[in-house]
Formats: sequence, C-alpha cells, structure tokens
Amino acid sequence: MFKLLSQRQSLKIILSPIVLALVIGSLAGLGAVAFKYLLEVGVNLLWAGDGVFCHRFAAAPWYLKLAIPCLAGLVVGPVITWLAPELRGPGVPEVMEAMALSEGRIRGRVVLLKTAVTALMISAGGSLGREGPIVQIGSSIGSSITSLLRMSTEQRRLAVACGAAAGIAATFQAPMAGTLFVVEILLFDLEVVNLSNIVIAAVTGTLISRPFLHGTSIFVIPEFNLNHSAELGLYLGLGLMAGFLSLLLMLAVFSLPRVYERLRVPAWLTPACGGLLVGCVGLVMPRALGVGYATINDALAGNLPLSLVLLVLFWKLVATGFSLGSGMSGGIFAPSLVLGAMLGGCVGYLAQAIWPEHTIFPAHYALIGMGAVVSGTTLAPITAILTIFELTYSYQVILPLMVACIASLLVVRFFHGYSIYETKLHLRGVHIVRGHDVNLLRSMWVVDYMDREFQEIDESMEVSEVIAQVERSLFPHFLVLDKERLLAGILTLRDLKGIMVHPERLQSDMCAADFMSREPVTVSEHDDMERVFHLFAKHPYTLMPVVRANNPRKVVGVIREAQLVTAYGEHVLKQDLHS
Repeated sequence: MFKLLSQRQSLKIILSPIVLALVIGSLAGLGAVAFKYLLEVGVNLLWAGDGVFCHRFAAAPWYLKLAIPCLAGLVVGPVITWLAPELRGPGVPEVMEAMALSEGRIRGRVVLLKTAVTALMISAGGSLGREGPIVQIGSSIGSSITSLLRMSTEQRRLAVACGAAAGIAATFQAPMAGTLFVVEILLFDLEVVNLSNIVIAAVTGTLISRPFLHGTSIFVIPEFNLNHSAELGLYLGLGLMAGFLSLLLMLAVFSLPRVYERLRVPAWLTPACGGLLVGCVGLVMPRALGVGYATINDALAGNLPLSLVLLVLFWKLVATGFSLGSGMSGGIFAPSLVLGAMLGGCVGYLAQAIWPEHTIFPAHYALIGMGAVVSGTTLAPITAILTIFELTYSYQVILPLMVACIASLLVVRFFHGYSIYETKLHLRGVHIVRGHDVNLLRSMWVVDYMDREFQEIDESMEVSEVIAQVERSLFPHFLVLDKERLLAGILTLRDLKGIMVHPERLQSDMCAADFMSREPVTVSEHDDMERVFHLFAKHPYTLMPVVRANNPRKVVGVIREAQLVTAYGEHVLKQDLHS
C-alpha cells in the first residue's frame, strides 16, 4: 500500500509540470493566433483597400498617414504611462526583469493591455514586431495561471519560460527556436526537467496554432545552396556589417528618449510624437512601416531592385528608432529581420556585380542577413540560427548562418557588450547576468548586517598604549574618536607598521592622531550593500565605519568585508528556500 502511494506521489510530481506546460503552451499558442488576427482586424479598420499593409498605407491620403499613427500614439501613451508602464517597448526586457527580480510575477492585466496596445500601434504603422509582445503575453499567461493556483516560485518561473517559448514557437512555427529563445535571451536557469517542459510547451504552442495559420510559414523561403566555399568570406563580411548595423539600430532606439528628456516632452505624449514622425517616414517610404513581413518576402523572392533595398534599409532603421525610441509597445525581432534582409540583399547585389561569372543569388544573402542582424541585436546566435533553419529546413544554410551570426555577435560584444534587451535594463539600473540580478545587494541594507560592537581608541591616546591595545585585540582596525565621541579617523596595523618594526622612531609625545587616516571611507546605516561592495572593491580596506545618515561623524557600527560575503550568501540561500 505504501509502495502504491509512493508511486502515485511520484506520478503526480512528474505529471504536474507536464500538464502545466501543455496548458500554458495551448493558451500561448491561441494567444499568438488571436494577436495575429487582431492585427489583421486593426489594419482593415484603419486603412482602406486590399492587399498587405504597405500597399494600403501607400494608397491612403497624406493627412491620414500622419494622423492615424499620431492618434494611435495619443491613445496608447496614457495607457502605458499610468496603467501599465511595463508595456513600453519590446516586452522581453520586462520578462527578463520579472524572472530575475520578481520571482516570475507578471501582472495579469498585461495579457489584454499588451495585446490591444501593440496591435493598435502596429496596425497604425509603427515599425514594430509582434514577437516581443507575444513573449510578454505568453509569459503573463504562465505567471497568471501559477499565481491563481498558488504554485511555488520555481513553478511560476518555469511557467513564464514555457509561455515565452510557446509564443515564439507559435509565431514562427519553430519550436526549437522558441526553446532556445528562453535559454539564450530570457537567461532561464536550466535543469534537464525544466528543459523538457519548455520543449513540450513550445511544441504544443506550435501544434495548437498550426491549423489557424494553415500550417504555412510566414515567409516564402527560396531554396538555399552554398555554390562555392569562397562565398563564406562574403557571408563573414555580411556578418560583420550586420554587427555594425545592430549597433546603429541600438543607437537609433536609445538616442531618441534623451531628446525627449531635453525637450521635456511628457512620457504620455512621446508615443504620439513618435507616431507623427513615423507618419512622416511613411510619406517617403511606406515599406519601412509596420511589421515588414511582406517586404521580407519580396526580398527573398528577388523582387526588390538594389535602389529600393537601400532606401528601405535606411528608412526602416529611422522608423524603428522613432517607434521604439518613443516608447511604443512592440518588438525588435521583426525590424531586425527586415533590416537583415535588406542588408543581405545589398551585399548579394554587390557580390553579383563584382563576380558576374559566379551564380550568386541576393535572396540567399537576404536570408542569412536576417539571422545575422537578429544575432547582433539580441546576442542570441543559436536562436537566430535555429529560427532561419526551421524556416528553411536546409542543412546547407547552417554553415553560412554560423559564420555570419557569430561575426555579428563578436562585433556587438566588442564595441558594446550588451544586447538591445540588456541595454534597456542597464539604462534603468538593472544588471542581469545569466538570469540573476547583480543588484541583489540593493535589497540588503547596511543597518541589518553591520556589527554594532567595534574597537575604538581616543585620538589623544599615546602610541605605546595604542600598540599595547593592538597586541591584545583580535582585530587589526581601530576607530579613532575625538572628545565628543565623533569619528576622527581610523587606525590600522598598516599605519603602525613603521613604528612597530622600528621602535627607535617612537617619540614620547606621539599619539594616535599622528598615525591615523584622517579621511576614512564611511557608509551610512541606510546605504544598501551594493554601495558597500563597490567601496570595498575600490579601496584596500576590509572594514568601514557605519555612520548616521544625518551625522556623517557619528559612528553606530562597522561593516566588514567578510560580513558582506556572508550576508549575500544568506540572502541567496533564503531566496532558494522560499522558492
């Protein structure tokens, strides 16, 4: 009987995460389908005519091209600013932050608001992607379900990862890419069991969405062949250029907010300003707006001349900077694919002109360029490679992709060091390394970890007495106080070393004040432990006085370097036990 109960308990433990992955994968897949249809409804409502978005936009009157994106931004701005600030931007950095700082908690309202807000902005013409928002939507579904069922922190973080993987997988019909997206970009702490559940969610999301998407890829992919091994040199050059283009894209996205700050534009108004700027770009180049999948398909089919490819490349970069830089809700994945396709097309046409005797297809370079720019912007080369591979299922594409994606990655790593998602978090003061916030010390306060007992001496104490006290003490540091019991300095063995080694230098009138360090490095009792960490790293001390916040000379304790390490370890252990 006990054996039967044990077997049932083990089966429950195994099935629970699997069922959770199946449910979340199904809901995230349906969410991806619903989001796609909502985009189509939005385009039909906002723009008259037939065909793809860029053709409808091109046929619209000039005043609507300016008014519709601006008005959409005017609607979205207050929602993002006051109801859900986490909707601003791609959405992926917010999921990364939730995983690292909030134990995977994402508010339930994100599902509906992110869907509506992003669909409106993309339908109106914003140069945005739908993949980032789908990641946030799927993650929010996972977080909401586990919170409703009062599951553990570890289960909630796993559910968030499953939702993100399923959303990406459903969008591209690429379950491997969805899984690797979680590993590389969300920086999820992996165990073998967790990985299998994420795969289950990604496959489920793909299968659930496939009937609604008619089982077709969003791109019409040409047959790929590597005609000559010398072409790998061209793909290497393409990868290097993709890295620099990725850096330009980040510059475009993160420069505009500084302009808004200098002009003192209210946060709720920036999406409307961005909408007006995007409309102006649309007057010149309609293909630069929207998701841009139709333009990618034209490039892959070889239907775009070189002059148009160059124009789309430039204006897409500008439009994406205006859109994301203005705080619109939307992803960076699709704009990266468009930019990559245009850059690859340019390289392909150039190679074709230089070596006309060789069979070179610009469409092949457009395909590789898509992966290379995604690799540069996200610093996730494996995700980029698998995304393109699952679109083509051609093994010949792997080697050129690896060459271009790694080259792009190295350029961004060398000149910048961070992905576009990490950069956004860094600008907000959040530093995440492998799924953990290095700012964990910010939630720990000096007053909770300082030692209230410390060695002290009077500044007028004779050196001989100081040496005698040093010999009796277990610690090499002494706080030197004045007559009013306020901090005058700090005395260490290093300060006394000269006298202790050469006692003949000792003079009868010498006192502690003659040897102490008069400008000790101090911390306030209300400082966080991150500041303590940086001070210990910057100065050759193992102890610092802790003073009152309102009186920088009134000592209330000391903080030692060893206490910092111990406190951090206890804090991490406490979090693990809670999870």
